[in-house]
Amino acid sequence: MREPERTADGRHVVIGGRRWRASDPDLPDGVREDLVGHLMSARRDVAAALRSRDPGAERLARSRVALAKEGLGERGTPWWELTGDERRSRWEEALRRLGGRGSAGAPP
Repeated sequence: MREPERTADGRHVVIGGRRWRASDPDLPDGVREDLVGHLMSARRDVAAALRSRDPGAERLARSRVALAKEGLGERGTPWWELTGDERRSRWEEALRRLGGRGSAGAPP
């Protein structure tokens, strides 16, 4: 899969003509992999909850999506406005609330 187009400042990716905030480029590879794993798991859980028409499960899964995206720097305060320590704190907190590294199913 090829990398998406980026804006000149590197802060956004362009997909289908729309700008989306790029992930924090300072995320360590292992942290990025864990957060993306949590994100993909949560997205699968959203789809399953929609199929089963379970609003409670859908809310929980969507909150996990939001938390993973915040940990990645794609939501919340833009990563370029935070110090290095604040960025690290954000991804560490997201992983803690998601159930730690490699544990994709824990509620926030």
